[in-house]
Amino acid sequence: MPFAGIDIGSTMTKVILVDQQEKILASIIGPTGAEHRHLALKVMDEALQKTGLALEELDFIVATGYGRINVPFADKQITEITCHARGIRALFPAARIIIDIGGQDSKGIKLDAEGKVANFVMNDKCAAGTGRFLEVIADTLGLKLDQLGDISLKAETLVKISNTCTVFAEHEVTSRLSEGASIPEIVAGLHESIAGRIVNMVRQLGIEKEVVATGGGAKNIGLVKAIEEKVGFPVLVPSEPFLTGALGAALVGHDFVKRGLRPDHERRRERVTFFQ
Repeated sequence: MPFAGIDIGSTMTKVILVDQQEKILASIIGPTGAEHRHLALKVMDEALQKTGLALEELDFIVATGYGRINVPFADKQITEITCHARGIRALFPAARIIIDIGGQDSKGIKLDAEGKVANFVMNDKCAAGTGRFLEVIADTLGLKLDQLGDISLKAETLVKISNTCTVFAEHEVTSRLSEGASIPEIVAGLHESIAGRIVNMVRQLGIEKEVVATGGGAKNIGLVKAIEEKVGFPVLVPSEPFLTGALGAALVGHDFVKRGLRPDHERRRERVTFFQ
């Protein structure tokens, strides 16, 4: 029977279904809303519809992400640190460092030779180095978030952005525009600044190859390039950086079953009925 992982992040919710051979059967990515319980049921139902399966046919369901406690049908809630490690290791067996750039926080995860979490660091106290920081600045420049990466690659030089506070950085960007700086130069400077903060945080773990970037920030080619310049070698990126946590959650569920842990399907149905 298939396994499911659901990752409720601060801005995006992701679901993955995998089979016994750990092949992906279906995936869903959508925005995280306020009603986590109803959202979780909705996105899981969408994923199940892709495969023709019913919820009770899933062998094990693991929830992760900051909203994981609000998934009524989950058999286990596991931290995103563990799930990202499991998902990345499945995709990149030689990975030793994971840089996860999310909507509201950024994390560095160190893996040992067996792929287990050896240590981690996290910035969850301010928006600096997160997707939200990039989103605010993109709005200031009149751009969409997904335009930043390509635009920054057009810069022949960069304009330093020194402020780490979102409000002050927004003001600094406006000042640089009034001084005649181009948008590509400003965005390149922004990426350089964010990459510097992220890499300085991750250096606490001891950076070594292979480094994998994940989360929404990994979809920004300009930011990944800036991180590569800081670490001094190429950074790997999954084909869909949003899905690594959900993938890891599904694989953790498979690991539980292989170790003999079985879910209470009747209890799962009761929880779902209660929140419907």
